[in-house]
Amino acid sequence: MSSVLVIDDEAGIRDVLREILSDEGYGVLTAEDGIEGLELVRSERVDLVVLDVWLPNMGGMDVLKQLKAEKPEIEVIVISGHGNIDLAVKAVKLGAFDFLEKPLSLDRVTTITRNALEMEELKRENRTLKNRLVNRDNMIGESRPMREIQGLIRQSAPSDSRIMILGENGTGKELVAREIHRRSPRSEGPFVEVNCAAIPDTLIESELFGHEKGAFTSAIARRKGKFETAHGGTLFLDEIADMSLSAQAKVLRVIQEMRFERVGGEESIGVDVRVIAATNKDIKAEVEARRFREDLYFRLNVVWIHVPPLRERRDDIPLLAEYFLQKYAEDEGQARRFDPSAIARLQEFEWPGNVRELKNFVERVTIMSDEEVLTREIVDFFLGERSVGPTDPVLEEFGGMGLNEARDAFERRYIEHNLRENEYNVTRTATELGIYPSNLHAKIKKHGIQVER
Repeated sequence: MSSVLVIDDEAGIRDVLREILSDEGYGVLTAEDGIEGLELVRSERVDLVVLDVWLPNMGGMDVLKQLKAEKPEIEVIVISGHGNIDLAVKAVKLGAFDFLEKPLSLDRVTTITRNALEMEELKRENRTLKNRLVNRDNMIGESRPMREIQGLIRQSAPSDSRIMILGENGTGKELVAREIHRRSPRSEGPFVEVNCAAIPDTLIESELFGHEKGAFTSAIARRKGKFETAHGGTLFLDEIADMSLSAQAKVLRVIQEMRFERVGGEESIGVDVRVIAATNKDIKAEVEARRFREDLYFRLNVVWIHVPPLRERRDDIPLLAEYFLQKYAEDEGQARRFDPSAIARLQEFEWPGNVRELKNFVERVTIMSDEEVLTREIVDFFLGERSVGPTDPVLEEFGGMGLNEARDAFERRYIEHNLRENEYNVTRTATELGIYPSNLHAKIKKHGIQVER
């Protein structure tokens, strides 16, 4: 059922619109001024706002601006008893779906409401489709560990079983969780992520379960928690081992009962949520050390998936590197590729930051290097190595330079080195570097390199 919020300071207008829209099958909320209306938008599900222009405390146009800044996806119908063309044009320019003059035509109200909600539904479907397309590329890899993970995802996704994902930072635990959600019957529902390590103990309960207005000093309005926001979808509790024992106890109760009360509230709220948890810690060791509740561990660990570090699936590095390179090269508008020696060097590196580190490295190389073909020497340089090989120790001098300065210095020395190796034959040197002779001539001129004859 779609939800419509009516913001109008006239009680008669609010009552009439509530009756009409309720008869059409919509849920209706009302507010008598803009401040109250904005609080409701922040705390409740609202699909459409019917907004009066002339309001106490905060004008309707200011409310419209704030609404579009905070919730641009919500359509707004502006109404006014003092309508004119300039006001209507201004409202539409600020993002209003339509403008209606008082006294309201009830048939027109229902028609425009229906059209606005259909537009909102189309936008929601478009966002869902985009999310699917983005997430479809996320799982990159054909190594044996990745095939095993894909198999576990296929087996577990159709059920509502709780899943524990284990692995080091940067391995892609969130991507696994999103892939499970995408393949599940809940894929049309929300995917809500909570980073348990980033929320202070004093706020975790409010973050997860929400709070009522006045529950504590800064609770100026009712707020939904993550469990409620994830209703009908998936809640991903990332870094759950960093959650305090008291918060763990509350989460355990909610997982068991799928019911909770907001902070400061008495109403018992039921939810339908699939819970996926993840941690980079040794969870069994945390349980043995009594830092993680054993009963919560067993509740969460129905299915467990271990995402290996990148150093344990080196066969996937060429696929990942080329995937990221093509992604960033498209943004730069320039075709790029790693040569075989560069790929071999990437596979030799330990990647302590795992896939996230590799992704950041490829982005850095794409931005900072002009070369179409990325060689082992270029990879070594951007990995921070002190030399490109035993025959060329000159890179040791780059340590105190900024990145742009170091890049230019490296490029100059690298070209000089290859020119010497090829007896200053520009065509042969360009071929070895994988660039056109005209491009090499331009770089020689740029760096003021003397070509011996």
